[in-house]
Amino acid sequence: MVTMPMPLPDSRTEPDGSAVIRVLSYNVRSLRDDTEALARVIRACAPDLVCVQEAPRFFRWRKAAARLAAMTDLVILSGGATAAGPLLLCSLRATVERTEDVLLPLTPGLHRRGLATAVVRIAGARIGVVSCHLSLQREERHAQAGMLLDRIDAMDVPHAVVAGDLNDVPEGSAFRRLAGRLQDCRAVRPWGGELTFPPGVPRKRIDAVFASDGIEVLGCGVPADLPGVTGADLRAATDHLPVLAALRVPAGG
Repeated sequence: MVTMPMPLPDSRTEPDGSAVIRVLSYNVRSLRDDTEALARVIRACAPDLVCVQEAPRFFRWRKAAARLAAMTDLVILSGGATAAGPLLLCSLRATVERTEDVLLPLTPGLHRRGLATAVVRIAGARIGVVSCHLSLQREERHAQAGMLLDRIDAMDVPHAVVAGDLNDVPEGSAFRRLAGRLQDCRAVRPWGGELTFPPGVPRKRIDAVFASDGIEVLGCGVPADLPGVTGADLRAATDHLPVLAALRVPAGG
């Protein structure tokens, strides 16, 4: 289902100091596909914060992450191999307070997972940000969702945004665990496309943006019809579709 009731709001600072921000979640499959197409999609979304999953983790991974940031006119916040794949990028609107890469407990025989986290200030708003990529295994994924919520609590921020590849659908236990504490932005204010995987003929919504209570969701979904985004680029860029959210974050904190 595609919902386009109105244009997605642009980033801006409100007179009261609150920040309208754009948050993009994108699994980039270790940049193994068409990076030029990927960069065009990200630039067209004009994000303030990008929660990347499957960032390069091995040989010269820092150089690859820096190249992606340069191609998209963004800067690296945190993550990459040190977070087992999640990466955070931001625009120059963001002032960084602190960052931390978190490795989650390793289950023998399964892939190591982690979280890229940061606390930033944009205009008058103070925001905790987390990029995540949860397990393919149901029980581990459910446990990781709880650890993610614990990490948000430990960040001690007035407002938080979580985005990532959940490897779970809205009816799944991990997705529901996050949505029980945070706003599922797509469900709150649908905009754009709904399904995120696979990119050619998507069948599942397994990528999402969540926001804590107090943040106003202005729209969220796959930016398939956003000016500058083409179907060819979305199919060539990687094996997931991106999720873009516009949020109004109150000043303070």
